Amino acid sequence: MNKIIPKRIHIIGSVGSGKTTLAKELSLKLDIPYYELDNVVWIRKESGDIRRTEQEREEYLNRIIQSESWIIEGVHNEDWVSNCFQSADLIIFLDTIYSLRTYRIIKRFLKQKLRLEKSNYKPTLKIFFKMFKWNRYFEDVGKVNFFKKYSMHKNKTEIIKDTNSIKQLFT
Repeated sequence: MNKIIPKRIHIIGSVGSGKTTLAKELSLKLDIPYYELDNVVWIRKESGDIRRTEQEREEYLNRIIQSESWIIEGVHNEDWVSNCFQSADLIIFLDTIYSLRTYRIIKRFLKQKLRLEKSNYKPTLKIFFKMFKWNRYFEDVGKVNFFKKYSMHKNKTEIIKDTNSIKQLFT
């Protein structure tokens, strides 16, 4: 029996949980475009990022979710992304362990500073330290808020703690 492959996938998790990596892999495997919520929030410019207005952000996200297929990834679970969770066929909640995310934040920063890895933002020490703060906040607040706020979608939410669990979803 063939599994039904979801065409609209929302990936949520903390900084360093593996959202972007998973989105890129699934995008290639399933031939579905992926979008980073950070790039919905920010207009990326060489001279520096510009934050979209709330209206611009919501209009941009709504254009994406009205398309036939998409993979959207990001840490955000505020009201402005609720339509995304509603429209998703599958929500993947990446619940990787805190220490692994911390390691990945350090590794990513070093790779970006050595120009071995590209980033959408300028990898400054200020952002580097903010990532630890965001990681802790997601662990203590964001995760709890997601499960409270979006419990109505639990039937289409997969909680993934490691890469083996992800592979089982799509094989």
